[in-house]
Amino acid sequence: MRLIGHVPSESGALTFSDFLYVQGIHNQVEHEKDGWAIWIHSEDEIGKAKDFLQSFLGDPNDPRFHKHSQQAAEIKEKERQEDHAAKKRTFDRTTLFKSTTSYGIGPLTVLLTVASVALSGLLLTNPQSGIYEALRISSVKGALPEVMRWEVWRLFTPALLHGGWLHLIMNMWWLLDLGSMIEGRESSRKLLGLVLGTGVLANLAQWYFVGPNFLGMSGVVYGLLGYIWIRGKFDPSSGLFLHQQTVLVMMIWFFACWFQVIPIAIANYAHTGGLVLGMLWGFASSFWSKRR
Repeated sequence: MRLIGHVPSESGALTFSDFLYVQGIHNQVEHEKDGWAIWIHSEDEIGKAKDFLQSFLGDPNDPRFHKHSQQAAEIKEKERQEDHAAKKRTFDRTTLFKSTTSYGIGPLTVLLTVASVALSGLLLTNPQSGIYEALRISSVKGALPEVMRWEVWRLFTPALLHGGWLHLIMNMWWLLDLGSMIEGRESSRKLLGLVLGTGVLANLAQWYFVGPNFLGMSGVVYGLLGYIWIRGKFDPSSGLFLHQQTVLVMMIWFFACWFQVIPIAIANYAHTGGLVLGMLWGFASSFWSKRR
C-alpha cells in the first residue's frame, strides 16, 4: 500500500474513501498525527487517486464526492461475500498464523524463527551435538579458514544460534514484529536481502573486533530496526513506522550493553554493524523511492 495524503477530518476521510471505492480504487483510512491518512492498495491507481484527493481538498463540498456511502457499502459487502466464498474453496496459508498486526506474519519471518528455535534448541539441550562448531563463523581468531574452504554459510549462521532461552525469546519476539512489518509492507525478497546483508556484516564486525565466539540474531534485529526507523522517517509513504518509545527502548538497551550496565557477554559490535547498515539501507531506499 502507498500513502497518497491526509484529510483533516474523519468524516471527510470516510466520504473520500467511499468515493474512491465507487471509482474502483481500493483504499484504507488510518488516523495519524497529521490527520486521516489515505492508503491506496494498488500502485497503478496512485496517480488517479492523488488527482482525486487534490480536487477533494480543493473543494470538499463538491457534490460528486458525496452520496456514495450506500454504494460503497454495497461494493464492500459484495467483495466480502466473494472473498468468504473463495476461502471456502481454497487453502489459505494465512489461516495457519494469527497476528495482532495489520500486516500479518510473513512466511520468511516464520521460516527464520523456526530455524532459529530448532537450531538453538538443539544447541541448548544437547551442547555436544556439534551444531555450534558446524555453524560458528570460525574456529580461530583472526582468520576464516572454513569460509575460505567455501563453507560460506558460516558468515550468517551464527545469527541462528542463541546462548540461552531468554536470549532466543527476546530476539524472536523482535524478529517476528520487525520482519513481518517489512515483509507485509514491502516483500519477502526485501526482507531476505536485509537479513542476509545485516547478518553477515554484523557477524564480520564482531569477529574482526572481538573474535569468533559469539552467536545470536541481535545484529539482524538492530539492522531491521535501523532500516524501518530511517525508511519510515524519510519515506512515510512506505508504510514502515516505529513508535518513538520503541526506538527509545531499543537505543537505551543498545548503549546499556556498550557500557556494560548488565554484566553479561553481549555482541556489541554485531549490534553496531547491523544498526549502521540498516540505517544506511533505509536512507538509500528512501532516496531511490522518491526518485522513481
